[in-house]
Amino acid sequence: MTQRRPGFPARIDPPSGAALRPPSQPAPRRDAPPMPQGVGLDSAAVRARMVQRLAASGIASPAVLHAMGSVERHRFVDTALVNQAYEDTSLPIGLGQTISKPSIVARMTELLLGAEGARAAGLGRVLEIGTGCGYQAAVLGRVAREVYTIERLRALHEKARDNLRPWRLANVHLIFGDGTVGYAKGAPYAAIIAAAGGETLPQAWIDQLAVGGRLVAPMVGAGGHQVLLVIDKTAHGLKQNVLEAVHFVPLKSGIA
Repeated sequence: MTQRRPGFPARIDPPSGAALRPPSQPAPRRDAPPMPQGVGLDSAAVRARMVQRLAASGIASPAVLHAMGSVERHRFVDTALVNQAYEDTSLPIGLGQTISKPSIVARMTELLLGAEGARAAGLGRVLEIGTGCGYQAAVLGRVAREVYTIERLRALHEKARDNLRPWRLANVHLIFGDGTVGYAKGAPYAAIIAAAGGETLPQAWIDQLAVGGRLVAPMVGAGGHQVLLVIDKTAHGLKQNVLEAVHFVPLKSGIA
């Protein structure tokens, strides 16, 4: 059947009030590489409390909760901010960018696992738009078979590379480039996740998403406020859901 191509910008309707939560998720991957042990900050207890808060807030996926408990967030923030690393807040990482708060990282990751293809066969290849400091990529690397993550700011691309090197995540590939055009060499993707939002979704993202895949991204809605947008690509076209209000940095093109 010929796939229906959407017109963009996509129309943003007010959220229905019903949160879109994925069904039961697969167990955490057993073949994930070992995590480096704590140096300087013993975060096991505070990470455990963070995971408990995430579960209490509605994060139900065992795979996501395991990944959030495994990835040491304090390793991705500046030394002066390590005492805030496990608070549910975004933190500056330089160049006007931020590391997302743990609850939104967990929420968006869980949404990816709720895609039709992921429910049937596990989460395959993922494209992340906006590597930042590498934290979301590290979490994705624990739940997906392969991750391509692209960053437009060279200094952040290099910071993420340094942050991720100790984890030796062979399934995570860092790319320096313009995220608005995606990464065609790795397409099609089982899922696409964006850490920046604009008034439209780049058509390249839709084109590079596999049938059965899901795109999760912030987008500017009515009144100029960002909302979390979920798009599922089916054999019959695109299905769009608008979720809660969010706050991400603006989506920009080009490299710097």
